[in-house]
Amino acid sequence: MMMKESKLTNFQQRHIMDTMKRGDTLPLQCSPTSSQRVLPPKQPASAIYLPPILVARPHLRPASVCQAGGAYSREPFKPQATRDLEKEKRRLQNIFATGKDSEERKRKPPPPVRQEDPAPELDRFEELVKEIQDRKEFLADMEALGQGRQYRGIILAEISQKLREMEDIDHKRSEELRKALANP
Repeated sequence: MMMKESKLTNFQQRHIMDTMKRGDTLPLQCSPTSSQRVLPPKQPASAIYLPPILVARPHLRPASVCQAGGAYSREPFKPQATRDLEKEKRRLQNIFATGKDSEERKRKPPPPVRQEDPAPELDRFEELVKEIQDRKEFLADMEALGQGRQYRGIILAEISQKLREMEDIDHKRSEELRKALANP
């Protein structure tokens, strides 16, 4: 309604509607017949002044400039570590005489690795008792969280499996004990 009252041309109305659909800001000026967009005037380049790049021209530099830049300074000599010449002579004599380096034979064997007492092995029976306790605690935690139904069957099956293994171990222990008592 306002567009018709403002006496805008069809082109101008279309242009304003397109800008509104895109969500852009409305143009301050709109050419009545041209579809060219009015570009905002260019901002002046940054206020920082950069000196012009100097063109490199071939020229001779004075000797004082070259010497000041360190072009003629020598690196100090750093000698390598000295070798014992007598020892080197003996080594080469052994190589020529035997065809082998004597130092290969002289190498000391690595020091024996100290074998510390192995950690006392937990009895498998006691391990099974601990595993059963862990599973019972887990099941109690899950029931407290309301997930007990989901895990009850799995955990009870694992516990019964551990109990069977404990019975096998107990049976073997009792047989070993009988044999030990029978052989005086």
